[in-house]
Amino acid sequence: MRHVLKRAGTGTAAFLTWAGLMAGVVGLTGCTGEETFMEGKARAPGDTIRITPEDGAKGIGRTDRIEVRVPDGRLERVEVTQVEDATPTELPGEISEDGRSWTPERGATVALAAKYSVDAVAVDARGRRSARHTTFTTTVPTHRFIGYFSPENRSTVGTGMIISFDFNRKIRDRAAVERAIRITSQPPVEIVGHWFGDGRLDFRPQEYWKPDTRVGIELNLRDVQAAPGVFGIQQKTVGFTIGRSQVSLVDAEEHTMKVWRDGELVSTVPITAGGPKTTTYNGKMVVTELYDVTRMDGRTVGFGGEYDIKDVPHAVRLTTSGTFLHGNYWAPRDTFGSKNVSHGCVGLRDIKGGGADTPAGWFFDRTLIGDVVEVVNSRDRVVAADNGLGGWNLNWETWKAGSALR
Repeated sequence: MRHVLKRAGTGTAAFLTWAGLMAGVVGLTGCTGEETFMEGKARAPGDTIRITPEDGAKGIGRTDRIEVRVPDGRLERVEVTQVEDATPTELPGEISEDGRSWTPERGATVALAAKYSVDAVAVDARGRRSARHTTFTTTVPTHRFIGYFSPENRSTVGTGMIISFDFNRKIRDRAAVERAIRITSQPPVEIVGHWFGDGRLDFRPQEYWKPDTRVGIELNLRDVQAAPGVFGIQQKTVGFTIGRSQVSLVDAEEHTMKVWRDGELVSTVPITAGGPKTTTYNGKMVVTELYDVTRMDGRTVGFGGEYDIKDVPHAVRLTTSGTFLHGNYWAPRDTFGSKNVSHGCVGLRDIKGGGADTPAGWFFDRTLIGDVVEVVNSRDRVVAADNGLGGWNLNWETWKAGSALR
């Protein structure tokens, strides 16, 4: 289901810029040999989780209302977390006695110049779960700019991770800003920046990172002038580690996904890709979010009422526009490995609520933010380089040409 803009998620932090709180992020366990998975249509209740402020809201102040409510049923869990900081910090709060609302604890306030994620899960009277994920950013002092960045500090990510900065104001002096961000690695490798417009700057090496690489990010943006009268405020050092290598190849014609770990083929998984009128993007895509459950609503992307599934299990986000690789419990078993029926996503067999021993559960539990999923043989164009972390679809010369320092 491509271009799902209204999304939901749950869990513990593992990544940030597009991400929020991610559930069930588990490192790959050892596996030898090749595993081959050969192998209903219920819908959850209406959209019951109401979050204030709205998704994508900007300029939220310390005294502005932050609340999660449901008109019926009860909230199962709510987490509001400051992300993209040296240490992700949860905003303390509590669910009311009747289970209908969540509010911050008395005296708890948001930080300024920060980004927050809100993750909520509700259960209705019939025991059906519904989830929602939103983000908002808080007020930045006048004439100041900051860069919301990924991945999270101290995180362990896949070898396809691209470092990405989204700035809250338009950057006019790109060279000054790019020069003030220093990326280093051990072992050393050339790392180059690439601008997408005047608000986003990504960094990557020529090839995927080597496993066990340690990457450092020095932000020396304090008092750097990005535009007339606009200065930076960030001065910090963060870092992350590259984990094992995992690259998966989805063949839309063969209806399979081959999973390689550290260069060894460990599994061939039957899949269903986008149908003839809603094909899946080709190209290399990087995992940016992991949700144990999420909502996918076709009405948010012009599909009308074709689908609205509140409890899609084991959802792995691949693009900002809404391409996911996710569990599918509503399609017949024989769909997987034989036909393409989705609205642009890649579907793996699953059960309602998500099963650990299903193909979708197996893949989810062995996936890291930063892993690469490449789609081939789909009747669609190659995904845009700025749609999620799609920069690996640009060759090295084109990538370097996007730097303001060259």
